[in-house]
Amino acid sequence: MTDKIHAAAINQPPFAAHLGLRLLSARPDRVEAELTATPELINRNGVLHGGALMAVADNLGGTGAFMNLGPDESTTTVESKTNFFRAVPAGTTIRTVSVPLHLGRTTQVWQTTILLPDDKVAAIVTQTQLTLRPR
Repeated sequence: MTDKIHAAAINQPPFAAHLGLRLLSARPDRVEAELTATPELINRNGVLHGGALMAVADNLGGTGAFMNLGPDESTTTVESKTNFFRAVPAGTTIRTVSVPLHLGRTTQVWQTTILLPDDKVAAIVTQTQLTLRPR
């Protein structure tokens, strides 16, 4: 494990790179990343697409869950809920913080807070991750 990024979190999926997600730190109890609202991620209203926000949160919650699994286990999202509070203007770099609310044997619940540069909350995503075990 590096000082800031757990070894299990270093190899992010290609979709995270496609979004432009930049992992800042990753520990089993907290994952932080940033993302810039690039033109490719903007909706017709000129702000970051809600689906992009949800995708970032899903990736972070999955990353957090993955760090809390055993060597032969995997995870998948089985539920996700998003509350949008503020728009993210084009060109803005958001910071995301994901923390576990529940780390159980079969499920984990992660909450991701999406912050604007002034630390105002743009959105909160709560998701449930199911632990998958080999048969």
